[in-house]
Amino acid sequence: MAKLLAMILAGGEGRRLDPLTRERAKPAVPFGGRYRIIDFVLSNFANSGVLKMKVLVQYKSESLNAHIQRGWRLTALLDQYVEIVPAQMRVGPKWFEGSADAIYQNLNIITDEEPEYTFIFGADNIYRMDVRQMLQFHEEKRADLTVAAIPVPVHEASEFGIIEVDADGRMIGWVEKPKSDVKTMPGDPTRALASMGNYLFTTDALVQEIVRDAGDPKSAHDFGKSIVAAMYEGKRVFVYDFGKNVVPGQGEKERGYWRDVGSLDAYYQANMDLVDVDPSFSLYNDRWPIFTAQHNFPPVKFVFNNEQEGRVGHATDSLVSEGCIISGGHAHHCILSPKVRINSYSTVEDSILFENVNIGRHCRIRRAIVDKHVEIPANTTIGYDPEQDRKRFHVTESGIVVIPKAMRIEPDR
Repeated sequence: MAKLLAMILAGGEGRRLDPLTRERAKPAVPFGGRYRIIDFVLSNFANSGVLKMKVLVQYKSESLNAHIQRGWRLTALLDQYVEIVPAQMRVGPKWFEGSADAIYQNLNIITDEEPEYTFIFGADNIYRMDVRQMLQFHEEKRADLTVAAIPVPVHEASEFGIIEVDADGRMIGWVEKPKSDVKTMPGDPTRALASMGNYLFTTDALVQEIVRDAGDPKSAHDFGKSIVAAMYEGKRVFVYDFGKNVVPGQGEKERGYWRDVGSLDAYYQANMDLVDVDPSFSLYNDRWPIFTAQHNFPPVKFVFNNEQEGRVGHATDSLVSEGCIISGGHAHHCILSPKVRINSYSTVEDSILFENVNIGRHCRIRRAIVDKHVEIPANTTIGYDPEQDRKRFHVTESGIVVIPKAMRIEPDR
């Protein structure tokens, strides 16, 4: 097998996920109860047998660093690693000025490792992918660069790099986040072919292009705007159809599932995808597991069965993590992270509760995201009166109430 290296860009600020990113980097945001967003890309590489991973961090990275150090220890005996790379300022006193600049400032890692091929992947998305199939496609096409792509609705094209390909899959057009005149897919005027932000380079071509871009003072130093846009006309740049990627144990419904969780509403919906009876993305595929840090929390506990007084601890259509106590309350269509407690006579619906959230008695919570270490006082109502919610909390366009980490909430009067 060719010598491979994965460079994972995890320095994103994630402003559109505020307030969830006020104290953490976007890839460190919890997802699905007991995971972090970055676990999905790391798990894809681990399951694919690509076991040399460098994670480039920058923005508010402490919790991300701790998560990787505690949960992602591979065996040095076999030269396997997931290593954190902070901004080193090797080329001067400056932070990363774009995704391509992040690689340029850490080019020594690539030249020291001497891989034949280098993956450059983001850390912000939810999906399963066998990257070996992308590598096989890259080798068959003798490509300098392969870009993974998916179809997206035309009205979403302004959020992506939009690609045009020929019959052989070679890129013949690229527009970064077009605002108008979107090039649609052949035979389908409702969709465009979008870059996933996942790239596979033949390493010699990568180094050449990164060095060239670094010397251009007018460049945005971004992979989409600067590297792909400059390469496709003169180099062998091909497009890998993510929809053809087959993962062991994956159902047909999940094929091609990829979610950009860059906004609060998109993040909320991707979480809710998990609790459907027949989910479009399942966490229960033991042939392609999602790995994460493990904790020694006790089992989930459901207590009280006093139906006469409505004091019954139960959860329906929900994901409930270890360490939770449902004490005479009810969670429906929810995701509960570790050590959540829902007390008697309270109802929580269509919500995501992060670690160590405590719901007091007689509360009604609906369509909310509650960050870590929040105490909800008894008799609190959230999610039923948008006008009142906006006076106290952040509320998204679709009406999701978002409560920041450790926020002190005054009791309802």
